[in-house]
Amino acid sequence: MNFVEELKWRGMIHDIMPGTEEQLQKEMTSAYLGIDPTADSLHIGHLAGIMMLKHFQRTGHRPIALIGGATGMIGDPSMKSQERNLLDETTLRKNQEAIKAQLSKFLDFDSDAPNKALLVNNYDWTKDYSFLNFIRDIGKYLTVNYMMSKDSVKKRLGAESGEGMSFTEFSYQLLQGFDFLHLYENYGCRLQMGGSDQWGNITTGTELIRKKAGGEAFALTCPLITKADGGKFGKTESGNVWLDKRYTSPYKFYQFWLNVSDADAEKYIKIFTALNKEEIESLAAEQNTTPHLRPLQKRLAQEITIMVHSQEDYGAAVEASQILFGGSTSETLKKLDEATLLDVFAGVTQFEISKESLDKGVKAIDLFVEFAPVFPSKGEMRKLVQSGGVSVNKEKLTVPDAIIDTSCLLNSKYLLVQRGKKNYFLLIVK
Repeated sequence: MNFVEELKWRGMIHDIMPGTEEQLQKEMTSAYLGIDPTADSLHIGHLAGIMMLKHFQRTGHRPIALIGGATGMIGDPSMKSQERNLLDETTLRKNQEAIKAQLSKFLDFDSDAPNKALLVNNYDWTKDYSFLNFIRDIGKYLTVNYMMSKDSVKKRLGAESGEGMSFTEFSYQLLQGFDFLHLYENYGCRLQMGGSDQWGNITTGTELIRKKAGGEAFALTCPLITKADGGKFGKTESGNVWLDKRYTSPYKFYQFWLNVSDADAEKYIKIFTALNKEEIESLAAEQNTTPHLRPLQKRLAQEITIMVHSQEDYGAAVEASQILFGGSTSETLKKLDEATLLDVFAGVTQFEISKESLDKGVKAIDLFVEFAPVFPSKGEMRKLVQSGGVSVNKEKLTVPDAIIDTSCLLNSKYLLVQRGKKNYFLLIVK
């Protein structure tokens, strides 16, 4: 497999330095991509870069994931309107371990293969490097004029806010260039990859390697991922879509991909999965003939949920998705953990009832009319129960006077009432 060709048909190349493809065809090459460790989980905004590393390893080359422990303490000015908060070392190390565990689902770090992945942290070679040595050994090779010409610098200096840019952030590209030089000299790394907003920082590294080490290094960037409607990719009303299930449940993660538009699904399945070209073209053809079945979205959601979480989490997410559409049982409902239950029913009407009202048991007709107004009247509820249109926790309610008590609760706290085919109500016991 040819790495550059693989990225091209997937729409994953924005800029590529001349000579890059020839270098990759000549020999097994090491390439790195920087990952910001400002949180103890990656989010889907990181996935395009991670997939670049994955494809790089699949095509026989060695990927290096660089955790930006040092650069994360400063903050990259690219595409930012203001400086970020600085992190302490303890937090950075904790985040690094969590990130490596997530990367291990995409990359082989542990085999004996010559191209097994490597994880490094730039804090390790930066922390003891003195400022005097840095400006003498690194700073003298790049002119201020060269650094000022970078888009990330020009945008900030020309910003209407007039806040300008601190020397700390101005020096960021020097630090990133220093990383590339260190990896070039110590690991034979010849290529840096990143998002298109990183082109200026990456080429600073290739320039530093040329001037200081007399070597040749290369650069390749991926387009920044966008949505077809122009909205920002990866952001939802509740914020980032995280890879860690503590922050985004597998159900919510699965739903995010399942609900992307047709145009986005055709683009994303190339970028975020390892499916081959023929399979993707076949799915796209199927989507054109039966768009209502959403084969692209379903396969995209399946592939990426299994890759990030597991086959079991994917299965549970599919089961949970069916609950709202009637194709599930009370057993499925009882298997849901609390977080997924709340995610599934986030949009339905909710009522709070006191635990005391259930301790001794209460008739369903009293509970669903007087305690929680699921029905406007007892007469209407009786009618619907008789016609088989009322369910409690996905089990048909056969008599309106059935006793509901705490033993009926899901996760010791919730009661799901279904009125008709599509109307759900969640009773929360406080």
